[in-house]
Amino acid sequence: MSTHHFGRATRRIGLVGAAALTATLAMAGTASAHAEVEADTPQALAENVTLSFVCEAESSSAGFTEVRIVLPDGIAPADVSLDEAPKGWTFKATADGYTVGGTALKTGVDAEHKIKVRQLPDAKEIAFKTIDTYSDGEVSRWIELPSGGEEPEQPAPLLELKAAAPGAKPVDTSPTPSATPSATPSAASTAATEPAGTATTSNTATEEDDGMSSGVVVGVIVVALLVLGGGAWWLVKRRAASRIS
Repeated sequence: MSTHHFGRATRRIGLVGAAALTATLAMAGTASAHAEVEADTPQALAENVTLSFVCEAESSSAGFTEVRIVLPDGIAPADVSLDEAPKGWTFKATADGYTVGGTALKTGVDAEHKIKVRQLPDAKEIAFKTIDTYSDGEVSRWIELPSGGEEPEQPAPLLELKAAAPGAKPVDTSPTPSATPSATPSAASTAATEPAGTATTSNTATEEDDGMSSGVVVGVIVVALLVLGGGAWWLVKRRAASRIS
């Protein structure tokens, strides 16, 4: 096989490999949507703080109907009130946080809402695990926390806090209210408002789903490499046979 022919074969294999890699990366990046939280006063022990939440729409066929927030330690559901939400959406306290929801938003529209918090805890960083429900029953769980220096695939919204102001002290903690169920809960709402005791199960299910997704991506890459290797071997063998004949 001449150097010229071998070079052409190599270029062809390179192009096929690039295309396969591009397709694989596209598959791996489908879950790019996420949830975020911001504060008008991101400082430990700050009082009467407004928190703004944004959940990016990731469905191409359904709109948001509900957002559930699990509050971090140091913030009781009774210390939270709704400040702003989509038209027609209502606020309900739960055992470990709250839900806000109502009429489905249009497909592709982000779910944004604001709450007023009595006081932020004395911490450097707090997480707000978020569970989104769509009108078709799909549920997105942004509940993973950083671990071992690795960035989670479905991270919970994190809020970094500045050090508390000099002389700042915790206010009296309000009692935690019992969960307020919906009058006619739907299957989707039930899935998004699991009791606090099932948090471990939710996290485990999420980790299993993430493991399966990663396994699929790795499998695609392995198959692509095998196909490329087989193609290179076939081309070399074919060229050698042609030269002998």
